Amino acid sequence: MSVTELQELVRFLEDRFACAQACTEYARACALRASLADLDGTEEQRLVRRKGILCAEVCDTTCRLLAEQVTLSEDVMRVQVEWCRTVCLETAEVFEKAAGDSGRSAGSDCGSGSDCGSGSDCDSGSGSGSEESALACRDCADACSTFLSLLR
Repeated sequence: MSVTELQELVRFLEDRFACAQACTEYARACALRASLADLDGTEEQRLVRRKGILCAEVCDTTCRLLAEQVTLSEDVMRVQVEWCRTVCLETAEVFEKAAGDSGRSAGSDCGSGSDCGSGSDCDSGSGSGSEESALACRDCADACSTFLSLLR
């Protein structure tokens, strides 16, 4: 094996691990965001919850696939990682919309550094946490894109 081939293999493994790690971290963040959404809330809150749960499941599955399945073909990896990236980007849009809508709602202090108490939009799946969750979504999608660039 040449030095170049060895370097490519190391980069492949490093990016595969980085993608799996980003998926794990994001799955946790997404599950948390989904758990904050009110079950009987508005349609937006239900959408945040559904997307959060879906994204957590897809990211968790992608992480396990990348971390545990060493004999997978590149085609199988590509499909799973592309799906993960797509779901992350869609979820980021939902979370960003939730953050934007809560900032415009009357009497909402979310995102202003205040202590969001019971009954506020922060407790219902909207608010400043949505912005951080959206950023985590995009970070995971970026890690997926980086890894996809290595697959042939």
